[in-house]
Amino acid sequence: MTVEATTERVLRLLGLLQRRSSWTATELAVELCVTERSVRRDVQRLRALGYPVHATVGVGGGYRLGAGTRLPPLLLDDEEAIATAVSLRLASGGTVAGAAEAALRALAKLDQVMPSRLRAEVRAVHDATEILVGPGVEIDAELLVTLARACRDAVRVRFRYAGRDGGERERTVEPVRMVTTGRRWYLMARDVDRDDWRTFRLDRMREAVATTWRFRAREHPDPVAYVQRSVTGAPYRYLARVRVHARPDTVRERVPPQVGRVEDDRDGWCVLVVGGDDLDWLAAHVARLGFEAEVLEPPELREAAALLARRLAAMAATGS
Repeated sequence: MTVEATTERVLRLLGLLQRRSSWTATELAVELCVTERSVRRDVQRLRALGYPVHATVGVGGGYRLGAGTRLPPLLLDDEEAIATAVSLRLASGGTVAGAAEAALRALAKLDQVMPSRLRAEVRAVHDATEILVGPGVEIDAELLVTLARACRDAVRVRFRYAGRDGGERERTVEPVRMVTTGRRWYLMARDVDRDDWRTFRLDRMREAVATTWRFRAREHPDPVAYVQRSVTGAPYRYLARVRVHARPDTVRERVPPQVGRVEDDRDGWCVLVVGGDDLDWLAAHVARLGFEAEVLEPPELREAAALLARRLAAMAATGS
């Protein structure tokens, strides 16, 4: 067999190992149309190139690609290459400090080796895409890694946290999940001192340290829903509940998840829950949706809506 054929087979083996967590020698031999002995030789070739291919014996044993001391080259199929390149372009304008430069470096490397047909598709997607959301608060990438590892390993995290009153306190939490709205990053965790679930903004954290104290995972609320309730209601002076005559999905298309949440109701109606510090703004925001609406609470919002209606009526009558 030629060197080219052997190299191609080894690359195919690498692609298989990256596609699935574990393979038996028999399965790999069938996929590659070779003997199990050839599979073992090709595994040795990958190891010589720095790929940590682990082997286990016995029932359920086989080969799997593990983590090594350095990052070896990765094989990407066409769809993976396009998805990676598009994601890197978006990350180059993201909210993680230092990620923009790293994303651009990675994109340059990928673009250099990408076939021209794929490069054209990636550029077509990029040229046809605009980002509507403005820049958010940048988050230290090291903080993201610290919290991600703590979530994965179920260890407590200690940090100093600036509250809405401007005061800074030390908090110890048991992290569950990080959630991003596109502009801000949040951590859902159980506050150890308060023995309750809390949402923490990452841009308000300082001196975050993962401890060695492991905790037992417990039942918890859905992180996305919990964070959405927190960011749309808790920070504001007023929390409005408005019945809207429209399908929930239709309203969700017009109200971003970080602005308000939409609850199912009945008979073609839904309930919009949105927070704000200004009743006039809340009334105008609901009116701009363009649907028939009924204020459930607070009563002051009805007064603000009536005042807005009178102002709009006077504006419409001016000059008539």
